[in-house]
Amino acid sequence: MTGPRIIAGQWKGRKLAVPEGRDTRPTNIRARQAVFDILAHAPWCDLQGAKVLDVFAGTGAYGLEALSRGATLATFIEVSPNALMVLKTNIAACKAGAAKIIAADALHPPAGQPHDLVFLDPPYGQALLTPALAALAAKGWIAPGAIIVAELGPGETLDVAEPLAQRNHGQAHLKIWRCAPAASGPG
Repeated sequence: MTGPRIIAGQWKGRKLAVPEGRDTRPTNIRARQAVFDILAHAPWCDLQGAKVLDVFAGTGAYGLEALSRGATLATFIEVSPNALMVLKTNIAACKAGAAKIIAADALHPPAGQPHDLVFLDPPYGQALLTPALAALAAKGWIAPGAIIVAELGPGETLDVAEPLAQRNHGQAHLKIWRCAPAASGPG
């Protein structure tokens, strides 16, 4: 099996480095393809000019894919030192000048600027989505009405009032929704 790569856009085909070990689980390329196919064709999302937040960033595949497809800014939040090294390598390889790394725990982020497209791909089985969303919203990272894309692992659930899209890909369950105007949790 080949490693992760950028699927489309200006960096199409660029391979991404991955951290050694099992601490970081890169998103399955088919799951990421499904997410971007949905976003690219949805009337409720515009990747062109989007401010993207990639939380639990790992390799940075979601944020780099968005930049490759026309997003104007991608901010990556990651806490793992190994993942941070690889993330820096991948951003440099893409020459992604519109990328910013925040070395922080997503449950305790610093204050930030609002982003209108948010990707959350936390480690499976640790119930991190809801507290991360609440912490990010409280610190100003999520714009009112932002599109949220979350990847859930086997057996994980997340109640969202009105999901815009949901898909299963292998062990991953993808859920996409629009954040409520006063963002404080899943939606």
